[in-house]
Amino acid sequence: MSASSTTPTKSAAVRARLKHPVIDSDGHTIEFAPAVNDYLKQIAGPQLLARFGNVNDLVAAGGWHRQNRQQRFDRRNIRPPWWGFPSANTLDRATTTLPKLLYQRMEDFGLDFTVVYPTLAMYAAHLRDDELRRSVSRAFNMYHADLFREFSDRMTPVAVIPMHTPDEAIAELDFVVRQLGMKVVMMPGNVRRPLPIVEQRAPDAVRFGFWVDNLALDSLYDYDPVWAKCVELGVAPTFHSSGMGWGSRNSISSYVYNHIGNFAAAGEAVCKAMFLGGVIRRFPTLTCAFLEGGAGWACNLYSDLLGHFSKRNRRAVQNYNPARLDRDLFRDLCRRYGTPLIQDRLHALDTGERMAGPDEELSTLDEFAACGIERPEEVRDIFARNFYFGCEADDPINAWAFNARVNPLGARLNAIFSSDIGHWDVPDMTTVTEEAYELVEHGLITDADFRDFVFANPARLWTSINPDFFKDTAVDNDVRQLLATP
Repeated sequence: MSASSTTPTKSAAVRARLKHPVIDSDGHTIEFAPAVNDYLKQIAGPQLLARFGNVNDLVAAGGWHRQNRQQRFDRRNIRPPWWGFPSANTLDRATTTLPKLLYQRMEDFGLDFTVVYPTLAMYAAHLRDDELRRSVSRAFNMYHADLFREFSDRMTPVAVIPMHTPDEAIAELDFVVRQLGMKVVMMPGNVRRPLPIVEQRAPDAVRFGFWVDNLALDSLYDYDPVWAKCVELGVAPTFHSSGMGWGSRNSISSYVYNHIGNFAAAGEAVCKAMFLGGVIRRFPTLTCAFLEGGAGWACNLYSDLLGHFSKRNRRAVQNYNPARLDRDLFRDLCRRYGTPLIQDRLHALDTGERMAGPDEELSTLDEFAACGIERPEEVRDIFARNFYFGCEADDPINAWAFNARVNPLGARLNAIFSSDIGHWDVPDMTTVTEEAYELVEHGLITDADFRDFVFANPARLWTSINPDFFKDTAVDNDVRQLLATP
């Protein structure tokens, strides 16, 4: 019996009116834990499996459920994710675990092709134990490659790449691309590392004293060999990371508080680092996707980078060099216009206003040196060429990415349709394309914008570094026609 609707869904009706495919760049599967455990046992042995426990335990945060409120407060253990999968909608819950069922229902969702990200595997790459992190990540990758292989004309699974060191990342990249044949990779956009001073003085407290390594700026390691390997293998780094537990997102009682904005914060951190750290300058053909955080933060970051560059590039920043201050004029103005509160203290002016001269390291004054930016238009060009931003179907802020009247220099950011099917954000999978199209119906974007959102931008992302990404898929001809059009 078919699981597809006998009556066309609204998403299917939207798709039927379109003259182009709909490519979903961020669906989700929920792994079948017993099968993943078997893969882990196969590659690492029963002893490591016993030490690890169960893949379902990956979501737990620091034993939160076993602690009372005072213990959570004392340890600042955040409220972890809970009740995150479809349950009342049993068909959707099964669909997100069974690729064959997802394949059968895609027409109801209005989708032609979907890139399927993992769920539990996202936590595997953050395990602190080196052996566990690498083995569990590999087990998930083998499981997903086998599970989705026969459905490759309509969907492709995503491999998780641990990033604690460049060596482990390169090893897994080679394995998943060359041996498993996978063509999409997901990297943690950050690695939490213990503060060295805490590690030295209070090793039992290292989990409470950490810093966030963004992999590209002031990192513990040089990750350039990883980016070079991505270019060599033809895979675009995609970042699907959580920002929960750092910054202000550390509530011990509210998952909602921790969750709101966390993907945006994590995406901004690594995107900003890739830009300012000069990764794109050194690897100009590298394209990156930052998923599930929407486009609002990206528009804001783009505008902020332009604003900072205009005032703090190596020439403009000299406007704030204390050595350029006319001390005599400043002192005279203070005498003429200052109140006694200031006039009576002019003898301390040099100290109080740092008027004695610059004390900065001259080699650090150009903070845009690594990215090699000389003109504002180059900032726009990098965002247009190298960065893509995953946006969920029901997010009205998606329209901002296409608003060239608001974005500086007439920019249109590369928003890509990212359904998030499989998670609590989507209570009914059949609504995703319909909800995305509401931006057109409400007059917030045009049909041409929608085409870019669900087809042209995703197609360019996935083929930018791998021209054959869609070869032998259901959308192959449409993508080839798109790329052949000037």
